[in-house]
Amino acid sequence: MTVYVDDMRAPLGRMVMCHMVADTDDELHAMARQLGLPRRYHQAPPKVRNSHYDICLAKRVRAVELGAVQITARQLAAMCRQRRETGSLGTPPANLTAGTLFHG
Repeated sequence: MTVYVDDMRAPLGRMVMCHMVADTDDELHAMARQLGLPRRYHQAPPKVRNSHYDICLAKRVRAVELGAVQITARQLAAMCRQRRETGSLGTPPANLTAGTLFHG
């Protein structure tokens, strides 16, 4: 099981945010606890398509130190699509880089 953090950069007030996802919600929540994130920050269906936390870049750095895998936003989109279709997040597609267009 793995936790992933993407390279999205979305401004929120004075912070810059990215996504954190995992193979399972249990693993996602375990990492969130290690980062000191309240459970209320968790975003999940039906409000959003995919279970995740939006985290600031400082928390992203800490998540990587704790073992999270860095992926691109395009890789995350492909993985979330796979989870919707198969029920499994899978692994980051190696052929999707920051410069690759994603259609799906």
